[in-house]
Amino acid sequence: MVDGDTGSRTTGQAPAAFALTSGRTRGYHPAAVDTFLESARAAFEDERTDFGADDVRVASFPLVKHGYVISDVDAALARVEDAFASRARERAVRQRGVEEWVAHAREEAQIVLDRLSRPPRQRFARTGVLTFGYRIDEVDHAADRIAAFLRDGDALMVEQVRGAAFRMQRGGYREEQVDAVLDATVEVMLAVR
Repeated sequence: MVDGDTGSRTTGQAPAAFALTSGRTRGYHPAAVDTFLESARAAFEDERTDFGADDVRVASFPLVKHGYVISDVDAALARVEDAFASRARERAVRQRGVEEWVAHAREEAQIVLDRLSRPPRQRFARTGVLTFGYRIDEVDHAADRIAAFLRDGDALMVEQVRGAAFRMQRGGYREEQVDAVLDATVEVMLAVR
């Protein structure tokens, strides 16, 4: 049964934390999301844990019919990641001081900028001719925007980096390298927020 006001299924249990997909559209597995978010909440309340923003950033969930709407969960995960990053920044500033925190953020930014300053079409390793990777022109465009942000202070929002998506092509950039640089960029952006 679907509750008309919220679009959530009602089964005598607590209402769903997020809207559920309908029809053939797949969404994130509700129990997997709920379990992860409960673990994240417990970790946030226990400051002794090693759980942090990077753990939230790499979270993934199976796709199922009548799952949670992906965009709703992703938005919530972004807020959780922001909270962990903010706490880490505050803790580091208390322990090491503002100057050391800023110096560390600059070092990380420089590492990303060095990678993205490579010539176009040569910024990342490529897949084989028969293997698919990220479209080179799309990644290079995103890399140019990130480099302009880091180098010149051009406008760029962390949500734009988080939401970056690329089509696939044979012989494209290796996904894991591009994803690692995008993750590092998000970390830098959250560090200086």
